[in-house]
Amino acid sequence: MSVRIEGRGEELLKARNFCNVATLRADGSVHGVPVWVDVEDGKVVLNTAEGRVWPRNLARDPRVTLTVQNSENPYEYLEVRGRERERTREGADEHIDKLARKYLGADVYPGRRPGEQRLIIRVDADQVRVRGG
Repeated sequence: MSVRIEGRGEELLKARNFCNVATLRADGSVHGVPVWVDVEDGKVVLNTAEGRVWPRNLARDPRVTLTVQNSENPYEYLEVRGRERERTREGADEHIDKLARKYLGADVYPGRRPGEQRLIIRVDADQVRVRGG
């Protein structure tokens, strides 16, 4: 059963905080990357480009741990342990532009490469914890 992210956890996701995504490589080692993050209806929403390592890891093993550290108080953070629920291209270009507004104040994502296919990845949370603060 999925846990809805509310309260302080949702606030940390809505703020301009980065999210560290930890996935498992085929050999069992951990792969971690910082990404932009969003929240919709109490669920974590991530955006990436096809071909990157962490989405390939999730396709093989949907388990993921997300850590969102408060940029104003680095001792406060949100930890989400869960699984990839959905992966779609639909709306992904518009979503990365929304994230560019949040993180860069730009109307259009400036890092787009020719031929790049954007993906939205939605995560179902099994555990949600806010620590510190």
